[in-house]
Amino acid sequence: MTIPHPSFRDSVDRMFTHAASLMDLQPGLEEKIRVCNSTYTVRFGVRLRGQIHTFTGYRSVHSEHMEPVKGGIRYSLDVTQDEVEALAALMTYKCALVEVPFGGSKGGLCIDPRAWDEDELERITRRFTYELSRRNLISPSQNVPAPDMGTGEREMAWMADAYKRLHPDDINAKACVTGKPRHAGGIEGRVEATGRGVQYALREFFRHADVMKKAGLEGGLAGKRVIVQGLGNVGYHAAQFLSAEDGALVTVVIERDGAIRNPQGINIDALRGHIRSTGGIKGFAGGDYDANGLAALEDDCDILIPAAVESVIHAGNAERIRAKLIIEAANGPVTADADEILQRNGVVIIPDMYANAGGVTVSYFEWVKNLSQISLGRLERRHEEARARLLIEELERISADTGTNFELARGFKEAFLHGADELDLVRSGLDDTMREAFKKMKEVWVSNPRVDDMRTAAYVVAIRRIANVYGSLGL
Repeated sequence: MTIPHPSFRDSVDRMFTHAASLMDLQPGLEEKIRVCNSTYTVRFGVRLRGQIHTFTGYRSVHSEHMEPVKGGIRYSLDVTQDEVEALAALMTYKCALVEVPFGGSKGGLCIDPRAWDEDELERITRRFTYELSRRNLISPSQNVPAPDMGTGEREMAWMADAYKRLHPDDINAKACVTGKPRHAGGIEGRVEATGRGVQYALREFFRHADVMKKAGLEGGLAGKRVIVQGLGNVGYHAAQFLSAEDGALVTVVIERDGAIRNPQGINIDALRGHIRSTGGIKGFAGGDYDANGLAALEDDCDILIPAAVESVIHAGNAERIRAKLIIEAANGPVTADADEILQRNGVVIIPDMYANAGGVTVSYFEWVKNLSQISLGRLERRHEEARARLLIEELERISADTGTNFELARGFKEAFLHGADELDLVRSGLDDTMREAFKKMKEVWVSNPRVDDMRTAAYVVAIRRIANVYGSLGL
């Protein structure tokens, strides 16, 4: 028997309403923050393969309390208006939580990108950009898309170029989208940003013994058993960083065609190479294959990372989830019903609006870079290196003059003389963002007895900040 579960939009609304009920908001303000301001539906035709094909797309603007509004564009046959509006709402709350000065937006095109050649996809994307531009739904100052499921650097480069051709006098045209290739106005670290943010979120969680205790965990990330569902851009980078840099053991990877298990830890790069060469995980020599992939969500582990699609953990399987900690790398992987069950069972959830905020955070850095027309660190890097060199030379002079002949630790000199480049600054900014947002969530979670989970704490922080903006606007 299939147990029905709430839609993604229903789940977002329920979680928002629960958090808002714990706050003292002005009459009508809760509804103002919750509702989606507008959604544009477009249907356009493109002549392909000897006939005209009609495509349906959406761009939803949830909140304009901050402008521009920000949110990805996904290419998928599953795109619906409800899904886009829910994602736009989540984007509003996410930006408010991590203090990125954007309102929330989201877009989608009902298309299977694998069904079209590259030149056909380019023509479709450019036409979609034209339709959005006509209604100011792509603009450096009003609405700034980014990659999402089914899109990437390539599509963003096409959109940016199409926008520039439509607005040749806009000096800030490159800032109309983020997630572009580095050579086309992008920023170092953007491709890995969401996965890197998941890593930083987990590192911050493991710095706090009191919240670790709530999940029944102790120690550090090293040796922790991790299950990753979805080895796309987000899941791959999160899994690779956690295993290679933090010593975690990725014991299970779940993909569309099944799951791979290896209690000693899976070689993530090798598995990704296998997927690229064969189209799936079946036949990978580095673990045991199970065709029933989603059943592996219920395997025993310390950390579960759903990094693919919405609603994979629902009322039908939540009771059987044995993870101590779930970190939502995807948007909405846990339904509202499942959330209640997991909380009741003592599972701690690091919510999506925090856990996957790395993408929008680094997108913000890229947008600022495009508006300033200069790479991060370009003005300061060599000056920093020169000052560091002065200090090193002075220490070496003192050593020689005093006859102590002390030597600097191996590798210290090279590391100290390295001025921060763009990637260093991006990672530093992202790490700081994730740390500060966690502290605000924890503050609410620990200090308010009515807030009994991290997701509610995240919503409370976000709603409060949005309400403060509306209050300053006189609403």
